Amino acid sequence: MGANPSDAVHRVVIIGGGFGGLYAAKALRRTPIKVTLLDKRNFHLFQPLLYQVATGGLSPGDIASPIRAILAGHKNIQVLLAEVKDIDPKEQKVTLDDAELTYDTLVVATGVSHDYFGNEHWQKLAPGLKTVEDAREIRRRILFAFEAAEKELDPEKRRAWMTFVLIGGGTTGVELAGALAEIAHKTLKNEFINIDTTQAKILLLQGNDRLLPSYPADLSAEAKISLERLGVTVKTGTRVTDIQEHIVTFKSKDGPPEQIQAQTSLWTAGVKASSMGKVLENCTGVQRDQSGRVLVNPDLTIAKYPNIFVIGDLANFSHGQEESLPGVAPVAMQEGQYVANLIQQRLKGKTLPDFHYVDRGSLAVIGRNSAVIDLGFIRLKGFIAWLIWSFLHIYFLIGFDNRVIIFIQWAWSYLTSKRGDRLITEDR
Repeated sequence: MGANPSDAVHRVVIIGGGFGGLYAAKALRRTPIKVTLLDKRNFHLFQPLLYQVATGGLSPGDIASPIRAILAGHKNIQVLLAEVKDIDPKEQKVTLDDAELTYDTLVVATGVSHDYFGNEHWQKLAPGLKTVEDAREIRRRILFAFEAAEKELDPEKRRAWMTFVLIGGGTTGVELAGALAEIAHKTLKNEFINIDTTQAKILLLQGNDRLLPSYPADLSAEAKISLERLGVTVKTGTRVTDIQEHIVTFKSKDGPPEQIQAQTSLWTAGVKASSMGKVLENCTGVQRDQSGRVLVNPDLTIAKYPNIFVIGDLANFSHGQEESLPGVAPVAMQEGQYVANLIQQRLKGKTLPDFHYVDRGSLAVIGRNSAVIDLGFIRLKGFIAWLIWSFLHIYFLIGFDNRVIIFIQWAWSYLTSKRGDRLITEDR
């Protein structure tokens, strides 16, 4: 681990204030360890509810909390608004924009971004959903599409404005498609004169043979049925081959290429590791997978550097697993807590067994009153699953104020089918 004088305070630098980094920092509060948490944003974002911001159900501030506020009162934790440019593992230094920090233990938890599989030019045409800015842009595009359709006189162009293509049938794609269908069939119904919003065409394209491929097959089938009941057209086994201005080209396994005119395309397929994965590869020689995620040891350290941990979505942990652990919040939370405990045990001359993820289940919501849940010992669908999904998401929100606000807003939305944050504020 880095050698320090015996009377020196152990220094832990955490890069990233997402679920992994934040849970590691919180687990180290009230310890004699000096913790520095670095993030280029000043807030922690509850990404599982980002689709609610993208569809006007919540405001960005409802699902984000200032990192300083979360960690306030813990004198051993310093929060710095900074972006890491480089790492020197031999000197145990982290290079920032205008400064350097030394560390004894380094925890890298910088997450992932969108992966367009070599077609980066699609990003402007089909934005993904990973940041607050992404959510606001998607919200703008969805709401503006209906406004443009209202004043469009050409029937073909009007249909294009009311056609929405979502690319990717994982959790984000399923939840976003369900929320979009709810907007068209519930929220905006009867608000326009020239268009019938219930006639909006929502197309969800999934390259895999089924939606939610990490879920049991019966719940994947239930998700498809629930979406179709909401008016979503689901095409599995279908891959997008081209995205141009207002035209999406896709192809099923055995069918010919098809095209659809759509003014709004949204990307919900594929992720790639943040740039810190490449930085670690360059400075330590650590291996990365095809998505750029860093291969970690069973204790979440990297090869040859026992004082560097990689956790969360950036880590490829495949020990004892048929596949590497998924990039979901519960994995990052447990990894953050494990690393914090292991650091404390090491300072006592002890260690811990290898990291073991406890899978407490998977959840996905499909519009109002419907969800699918796999808890291992039981699988649920429909309204009961939706209630459990709602409770768990509110429970894990960081900050009591956020929980109260979201509970009130969801209760009102449930009773009225209205969405509170439907402002188009960005420039076209």
